[in-house]
Amino acid sequence: MIGPDRVHISVPMSKLPNDRPGLDDPRNAAYAWTRFRRILLAMAATAMACALLVVAYLWGRDGPLPLVFIGLTIAGVWATIMMAALLMGLMFLSSGTGHDDQVEDRVGKDVLGEDEERE
Repeated sequence: MIGPDRVHISVPMSKLPNDRPGLDDPRNAAYAWTRFRRILLAMAATAMACALLVVAYLWGRDGPLPLVFIGLTIAGVWATIMMAALLMGLMFLSSGTGHDDQVEDRVGKDVLGEDEERE
């Protein structure tokens, strides 16, 4: 809630200063990509553990499974989890490094008229 001693000023996002260097700074980019790879490596191990647990569950429920079924189940579960981890990781990478703030929003300006003065 805005009290009498506070003033709320609405500033469009395009007018805010962007002081984060994003992925243009080599040191920042190296750190961000190293962290991204480390997270993906941890997610690959977690995805493999989940895939093996799924196979163990199916083996316990249905008995011995054909090798093709085991291989395809492991590949499918692992690939699904890794795709989700990859996309979420890229989203957090671009947001956390300030890369999203550097993108020019042409739709907001041209179509929606967000940069026009409001009274």
